[in-house]
Amino acid sequence: MSTYDVAVIGSGPGGYVAAIRCAQLGMKTAIIEKYSTLGGTCLNVGCIPSKALLDSSHHFEDAIKHFEDHGIEIPGEVKLNLEKMMDRKSSVVQQTCDGVKFLMDKNKIDVYEGVGSFEDKTHIKIEGEGDKQTIEAKKIIIATGSKPASLPFIELDKERVITSTEALKLKEVPKHMIVIGGGVIGLELGQVYRRLGAEVTVVEYLDRIIPTMDSALSKELQKVLKKQGIKFHVSTKVKSVERNGDEIIIKADDKKDKEIEIKGDYCLVSVGRKPFTKGLNAEAAGVELDDKGRVKVNDHLQTNVDNIYAIGDVVRGAMLAHKAEEEGTMVAELIAGQKPHIDYNLIPGVVYTWPEVASVGKTEEQLKEMGVKYKEGKFPMRALGRSRASGDIDGLIKILADEKTDEVLGVHMIGARTADLIAEAVTAMEFRASAEDIARMSHAHPTYAEAVKEAALAATENRALHI
Repeated sequence: MSTYDVAVIGSGPGGYVAAIRCAQLGMKTAIIEKYSTLGGTCLNVGCIPSKALLDSSHHFEDAIKHFEDHGIEIPGEVKLNLEKMMDRKSSVVQQTCDGVKFLMDKNKIDVYEGVGSFEDKTHIKIEGEGDKQTIEAKKIIIATGSKPASLPFIELDKERVITSTEALKLKEVPKHMIVIGGGVIGLELGQVYRRLGAEVTVVEYLDRIIPTMDSALSKELQKVLKKQGIKFHVSTKVKSVERNGDEIIIKADDKKDKEIEIKGDYCLVSVGRKPFTKGLNAEAAGVELDDKGRVKVNDHLQTNVDNIYAIGDVVRGAMLAHKAEEEGTMVAELIAGQKPHIDYNLIPGVVYTWPEVASVGKTEEQLKEMGVKYKEGKFPMRALGRSRASGDIDGLIKILADEKTDEVLGVHMIGARTADLIAEAVTAMEFRASAEDIARMSHAHPTYAEAVKEAALAATENRALHI
């Protein structure tokens, strides 16, 4: 039987980063993955393939709608080759997964393919195709991630009533895709297929899309996506989803409790994700789960069993790949006797639609609920020379700062490249910067980042220069 200092169950961003950090710190490390490729949901059927399709569909839309404005003329009709687009997406996924395998080899991490399940608190049984073995580890990290959630009355046939996994590999562009859920995944994939020619209708139970983000972002994103042709039904409760041949019929109650019927040929069920612990046999090790199926952990991500930890989507908190990576690093360093920490308030959230949406810190709604007195600075992207040069004039940046101390409490963005710009806000907030600190920093001209400076100026005695 092989014996390890640390064994990691699951090879998503949290798991493989935890394994690498453990190996860097001198621990003999193993990682267990039930699929034939490493990388988990994020690399295989999540972040990476969805971004590949978002980029490809963005190019396609630009060629049809915007190239002419730039003086680029394409003779003949611009045509979509969906098969080739999907092949490119698969190639990006393969390269990324191969990269993780390279990192495992480089760091001398043993990779086991198969379902890992506890025999007891230090032994893991690994069942692959026709193969069973057991390994022993002093410390074990559970990083089994999550899978798409559904609603109890919906039958996912994975052909016409689908999850994000199937939406990433459709062989045709839907005529009318109905998206149940106005969160990150539904909006990103909805925009992909809208660009490719589908009619798209989003049905959201709550009163706004991206409901966990600042309401200013929800309002602006819905306005922009409506302009792009996506239809919305918010404050709408889905009651039934039925398939009749190639037709999907959805019945729902709108905000006035009036029944509406929506018909399409595909229905993407995108109502969040749920922790995945199936086959883990956590009870054999004595590991406790909570009422939502998540692994219970303390502030050090340690379970009730002292040598077993859990990270990422399988524990409480936002289901984000970069949050899982930070947790993987933290646990590895804790095991090594170091004293790392994570400020969960400063884990950014991003929606990779175009315009992109990004946020860190407290929303305006949260500050009001907490009774914190704050000031606000806003700046529209359309006021930037860089935005006009690229044609990306939608969006805004909003900075919330403490009324007395001027410390930045939250930064909320929608616009071109805000997924990258949010890192400036995270950096500033990590160092407890004031709005004036950001306002006095030189930002290159012309850049999208100038909007951050201008929003900070607006929060500092309303000193924005370009509005």
